[in-house]
Amino acid sequence: MRRLVACALGIIVAVLLALDSRAEQPSTFHGEISDSQCALNVHSLTKSHEEMLKSKSGAAGNTPASCSVYCVAYLGGNFVLTSKGHVYHLDNQDLARRFVGSKVVLHGIPDPKNEAIHVLGIEAE
Repeated sequence: MRRLVACALGIIVAVLLALDSRAEQPSTFHGEISDSQCALNVHSLTKSHEEMLKSKSGAAGNTPASCSVYCVAYLGGNFVLTSKGHVYHLDNQDLARRFVGSKVVLHGIPDPKNEAIHVLGIEAE
């Protein structure tokens, strides 16, 4: 009986380790570098820059890139990757800033627990 329990525990540990190591594998994502404020509807109704760009103040500029820079600098946002309806938080904000408003190919390690990506590299698409 003890052998059976020990074997079952061993299998459970092996499965958990396999699942954990699979989550740590680098992946490739295609999407656009945006800001969390617009992408997560903090001040948007359309998950886009539309409302900010139509604002009469004009503070956000007139492009998605200028809107994202404004939202990060003045409204508490962070640069994110928007891809296929998902919004991923990025740990390397400096690298993301270089591609703001652009379609990109992002290489990184996803953390599915908090919809984040450890960024290994970004290139223009």
